[in-house]
Amino acid sequence: MKPLSCSMAVLLMAASVAGPVLAKGPWAANPGNTWGYQLMTPQERTEHQARMRSFKSYEECKAYQEENHKQMEARAREKGTPLPAMRAGGFGCDNMKARGYLK
Repeated sequence: MKPLSCSMAVLLMAASVAGPVLAKGPWAANPGNTWGYQLMTPQERTEHQARMRSFKSYEECKAYQEENHKQMEARAREKGTPLPAMRAGGFGCDNMKARGYLK
């Protein structure tokens, strides 16, 4: 097998294994889907994303989400930074429930 073909085969195998794992959780935390993103450190964003992906029930997800929103509101007040308006379609927990990730 030529080096390029071998590399391509390795990439395809890695994608076939990683694809379902990456698709399992919600999304990567970013300003468009994580309320308060701009107030979080990179480490907090990573921890938040991991925590969101760890929930099994909608209730525990919503409890965490509400607490996180309160923390971000307090942080925004302390810094004098406005937060974007909440989206009408909901956030992580609602989206995860709609997609069947939460019971």
